[in-house]
Amino acid sequence: MIILAVDYGDVRTGLAVCDPTETLASPVCSVTQRDPERLAQEIAAVAAEHAAQLLVVGLPKNMDGTAGARAQKCRDFAMRLQELTGLPAVMQDERLTTVSAHQALNRTNTRGKKRKAVIDQVSAVMILQDYLDAKKHCL
Repeated sequence: MIILAVDYGDVRTGLAVCDPTETLASPVCSVTQRDPERLAQEIAAVAAEHAAQLLVVGLPKNMDGTAGARAQKCRDFAMRLQELTGLPAVMQDERLTTVSAHQALNRTNTRGKKRKAVIDQVSAVMILQDYLDAKKHCL
């Protein structure tokens, strides 16, 4: 199954997709869009282009596991994507994915504008890979 992951942001949103065997997550793009409705439409187009069958949206929980206002905003956005695409959307805990993404980019010495351009994609990859790994452990 092709799964599209979304690291939803107020300015930039990272997207990643997995291979049909659900083994490897890969970056797709970052979408720079402040309007949530236009962003949802752009993500729907990417989902259609990649023939996605499921959406995984990052859920920013607090370190103690509670959900704040940002988490609700992400849930609402996931619901909008579901309505727009007709695809199921699941939430994936994204605690520490941005930290991990920064560490990964540090290891590759990716800095400045180049880093800003890919950080959201790397975070989306990590959200999707965490989802895929958790799914395998449940089987």
